[in-house]
Amino acid sequence: MTTLHNSGDHGAGRIGCTAAGEVLPSVLATGQQPSRLQRKGRYTEESMRHPGKMLPAIASRVIAAFTQPGELVLDPMCGVGTTLVEAIHLGRDAVGMEYESDFAAMTARNILHAQAQGATGTARILAGDARNITTAYAALRNDVALVLTSPPYGSYTHGHVRSARQGGDGAKVEKTNHRYSRDPGNLAHQRIDVLLDGFGRILSGCGELLKPYGVIAVTVRPIRVNGELIDLPGRVTEVAERSGLVLTDRLAALLCGVRDGDLVNRASFFQMLETRRARAKGIPACATAHEDLLVFQTASDLNGGRG
Repeated sequence: MTTLHNSGDHGAGRIGCTAAGEVLPSVLATGQQPSRLQRKGRYTEESMRHPGKMLPAIASRVIAAFTQPGELVLDPMCGVGTTLVEAIHLGRDAVGMEYESDFAAMTARNILHAQAQGATGTARILAGDARNITTAYAALRNDVALVLTSPPYGSYTHGHVRSARQGGDGAKVEKTNHRYSRDPGNLAHQRIDVLLDGFGRILSGCGELLKPYGVIAVTVRPIRVNGELIDLPGRVTEVAERSGLVLTDRLAALLCGVRDGDLVNRASFFQMLETRRARAKGIPACATAHEDLLVFQTASDLNGGRG
């Protein structure tokens, strides 16, 4: 279960429940539907072009657990706006930042789409480098109840495939929508150590915007780079702790479905391909079935609160 201070009770700092008074299970059943069905009709069709979208069910569950209606949610690397859309559908307000201007424009259109469907929260998006989040959103210092985000994974596990039978120009397999951009400044294109250093700066900046007993939640999973397994959740935890944050919980948000007691595999083509290649080399690899949900609070809050 969670061991969080309740953001709605700053004086007592209650332990053992979320801001909404909910005790979360250690495993969240967020993959009961495939991503495409979770997004169908709720997001614009163009949104599928983004290579690394957070599952809407993960965003919705986390926002509902760690915030109250009317509170503010931030995603500093918001992609096509999943965090923002799910927040405003739940009556929260939301702000986001996105490095790629075309994805920021998609987020804006997804916000309008959600509001046309009756979402009651307000949202805004800025295009820019989230390493400057405290400057971009300086007016929000001490206002943010929840930061929900995910680091980019590069092109290793994302993208769409099309076979020759589906019109792939005669190629056996055609890979598309697997690049965040061609801008070398995008953290998604950096070496893992550079990516993590930049992500640490982003987390540090977000921590400065949190209200007392606010929460930073990061969804992340291990990845393989050139066959080597990278413990990305562990590495993210290390950079977060160097940024003045404390890990208060680690949950599993399922990417697979659960049906009649069995898991329903929803791994992508590329995840399955990498798994088969690893096994062919004698490496006991498995396809990823969940995201780690890492929950952080600031060290100052946990050491008695901010004045």
